Amino acid sequence: MSSSSKKQFDRRDFFRASATGAAAMSFSGGLAFADKSIGKTADSPSVFAEPVRKLQVMDDCDVIVCGGGPAGFSAAIAAARAGARTRLFEVNGCLGGVWTAGLLTYVFDFDKPGLSHELTKRLNERDARVGKNVYRYVYHVEEMKCLLEEMVMKENIKTQLHTRVVAAYKNDANRLTTIVTESKSGRQAWKADVFIDATGDGDLGALAGCDWQFGRTKECPCQPMTMNALVTVPDVKKIKDYVLFYEGDDSWKSWQNQARQRFLGEIKRAGIEPSYGEPTLFHMRGGLLTLMVNHEYGIRPFDAAQVSDATMRARAEVDRIAKGLKSLGGIWSGIDLVATAEQIGIRDGRRIEGRYLVTKDDLTKGVRHEDAVARVTFGVDVHAATKKENADQAISNEGVRTRPYDIPLRALIAKDVDGLMTAGRCISGDFLAHASYRVTGNSVAMGEAAGAVAAVASRDKLLPHEVNWKTAKALLKQD
Repeated sequence: MSSSSKKQFDRRDFFRASATGAAAMSFSGGLAFADKSIGKTADSPSVFAEPVRKLQVMDDCDVIVCGGGPAGFSAAIAAARAGARTRLFEVNGCLGGVWTAGLLTYVFDFDKPGLSHELTKRLNERDARVGKNVYRYVYHVEEMKCLLEEMVMKENIKTQLHTRVVAAYKNDANRLTTIVTESKSGRQAWKADVFIDATGDGDLGALAGCDWQFGRTKECPCQPMTMNALVTVPDVKKIKDYVLFYEGDDSWKSWQNQARQRFLGEIKRAGIEPSYGEPTLFHMRGGLLTLMVNHEYGIRPFDAAQVSDATMRARAEVDRIAKGLKSLGGIWSGIDLVATAEQIGIRDGRRIEGRYLVTKDDLTKGVRHEDAVARVTFGVDVHAATKKENADQAISNEGVRTRPYDIPLRALIAKDVDGLMTAGRCISGDFLAHASYRVTGNSVAMGEAAGAVAAVASRDKLLPHEVNWKTAKALLKQD
């Protein structure tokens, strides 16, 4: 595109327009065209010159968290409780991410001090949890939604749903200062002292120019996606031999493979070969269960077309399996598919390069750190990368025997951009380490740490890597 085809609008123009209070141009209010050539494609039929817009910058918070899943919710709560004015953006219509929009319905590695224990206690008070084991358990999805929303409102966190971060801008000192979001309100610009990427897929870090890893290589192989669903049965006792966590039973190791293989046999008896070799039913309460029966292989989570196709294929497979089970009659005669997830479950996303890389060696050696924000006890959990591999072994630890290990604060601080932190599965780690720390108990702990450090950085006019972890940790509500 030639320079005459459009006016250049670089970062300096963006900040200059913002600082002078330039009027916001919304979708409904019209666009300010630089000249009549903007929007035309004289150079090439495959190139479109998008019109320039000047956005008024909102500057009413100290910390901005992008992503309202387990890590982002926790980061926002911790930042607000530490005294920071906090904004939270979430792309779905509810908080909780994979917990809620993804219908995960169970947690692992959750027996940690702080917010994990608080959430467990609050779920107990709502009669929304099955079983006594606080390390892993099943929870009621709708109760989790309501609980998370109550907590952010109580902390006066400015929360905006249905909102996606689409751009990030740095100043001349390489510090992230402004992001742009898109929603029904159009494009909006936001400033803060510190930003936390809790998008799961590292969207903010990538937009800000950070280097990142994905899967085994950036082009895959990568871990598959899964569409969870809710089903009901008239009498759960009749199918208990096919169910994990039946009435809260936590005899996980001795029971999981037997229940899964029995369930796989029933699906095959219905004439269906599921895409996932270890299909699972989790007991939520009464006759309500979670159905996890499918895999979508080789999908890049930052490719919207791929994710859309995978979502529709997965939903169709879930529906086919539910109807196939019902056709068997007997104990399956009353099974009913209640809902499929709004968001397909993503295991692999971008891992933003940080000031420390968590590696396989950390897992095998049980590495400890002075700036540890979480101690991980979950093993390596690699799901087969292809349907062919799935037929041989659906899940593997790839021979890695893990010892409890620490995630250091440095793995949560972006290396390439100042003022940016990460939390959840997009922190800095290699493929096998990620396959261990990605479970949501660890995401909560990471989110808490990121939120507390961000609050201290804003309060003391520091960058996250300049904050003393002991100072920030003292602000966390630990039990």
